[in-house]
Amino acid sequence: MTTFADRPSPEDATEEEQQYALHRAIDGLREDDPLRSASISVVPWQKAVVWALLALLAVCAVWQPMPTAVALIGLCTLGYLLTMADRLLIFRQGLASRAIVITDEEARATPDADLPPYTILVPAYNEPEVVGDLIGAMAALEYPSDKLQVLLLLEADDDVTIAAARACAESDAITIVLVPPADPRTKPKACNYGLYFATGEIVTIFDAEDLPEPLQLRRVVTAFGRLPDDIACVQAKLVYHNGHQNLLTAWFTAEYALWFGYLLPGMMGSTSPIPLGGTSNHLRRDVLEQIGAWDPFNVTEDADLGLRIASNGYHTAVIDSRTLEEANSDPINWIRQRSRWYKGYLQTWLVQIRRPVRLYRTIGFRSFVRFNLVLAGTPIIAVLNLAFWLITLVWFLGQPAVVEDIFPMYIYFPALIALILGNAATLYMNLIALREDDRSDLLVAALTVPAFWVMMSVAAAKGCYQLIRNPSYWEKTFHGLSERPDDVEAQQAGPS
Repeated sequence: MTTFADRPSPEDATEEEQQYALHRAIDGLREDDPLRSASISVVPWQKAVVWALLALLAVCAVWQPMPTAVALIGLCTLGYLLTMADRLLIFRQGLASRAIVITDEEARATPDADLPPYTILVPAYNEPEVVGDLIGAMAALEYPSDKLQVLLLLEADDDVTIAAARACAESDAITIVLVPPADPRTKPKACNYGLYFATGEIVTIFDAEDLPEPLQLRRVVTAFGRLPDDIACVQAKLVYHNGHQNLLTAWFTAEYALWFGYLLPGMMGSTSPIPLGGTSNHLRRDVLEQIGAWDPFNVTEDADLGLRIASNGYHTAVIDSRTLEEANSDPINWIRQRSRWYKGYLQTWLVQIRRPVRLYRTIGFRSFVRFNLVLAGTPIIAVLNLAFWLITLVWFLGQPAVVEDIFPMYIYFPALIALILGNAATLYMNLIALREDDRSDLLVAALTVPAFWVMMSVAAAKGCYQLIRNPSYWEKTFHGLSERPDDVEAQQAGPS
């Protein structure tokens, strides 16, 4: 493999090289393949389709208001049923497949001399309270220091974080890279800039507050050695260390246990496109550069990259190695984060659907349907929940005839199935996941998760609004709101 050792170091880069790196970080993808960039949220033909559908809806609503309402309710119900059935199929596949296990002995079996050079990108912005923990987390990694490059990516005008980093990051293993200030102010732009100076054959991202288990890099190297050449990425599990801080963090922890423990392995087992996690996705450098790296205009660059990997004919594997993260404990902060995720899902869907025939031929019928249900269906259904909850409340308060009229028998019973079995299926998946992982401590969170869905719907509505008003705005998530685990080594004992 190429060593990439000819790239300039951040300290020695000339101003011309820095400007070139910044230009490519911002404009590389949209110059090389404009249709894969979210710099323009909706391309002309998509705008035409949207306006045509809205016009058709308006005409039908004026001409035949009740049949139009029934048809919309029917389409929404069909979407609920398809999404519920697909999620159950993914979960069933995840129970059978599970993540790839690399034992400690297997991870340590590769001699240091045979390990490839590795680059870790750590983007941070306005996070002086957590950036100091980076040294301990990186020092705990079992990987030869002469083959490990850690680039701490800081915005050049983020004085408070730069000061904190320089005060504590006196380490040969960590290099501070100052990203020239330029819009968009996003994590993927910083990662693209850091990639220009990366020397590793494998590249991964950690947040400054992350605690990856010490053998994670070696497990990934071993996994890549065993997997076929079309595997471009190995995703590790993200686990929260503050699940007991309050009910919100418990909900979040249970959700991640289901997502990374069962749903992502289920997608892997069925070779479906996998929306990557925000960190701990370990990527082959050659493939990453081939497909255009990260989209600086997409606010969920991880999900977008996972779909771009699939649309280029590559696949993602999920490995049983944990990275501890901090779950949002503040409801407002959580909604800020989740609304950005939902907005990014829709951004990614709008970008990937620009070439529907090509995408269909590359990933196949089942994965194409699943791509639409997961990327577009997840945020849209979360928004629709608000409307259907309101309709249900209106019915119980006064039983108006109009509610009965828009739910004729052939719509009412499928909708009832979606309501009862859909909620029961979600609770079932959460409970089974917690039982399989022996997490009885999260039982209350699993049983009260409907309240969590209300917050999801609010975040989804906000994300949809922002997609229209400010699509590439990166709404900052604040970290450092919880205590770090007391015994990091115990928390990082290995695969779960």
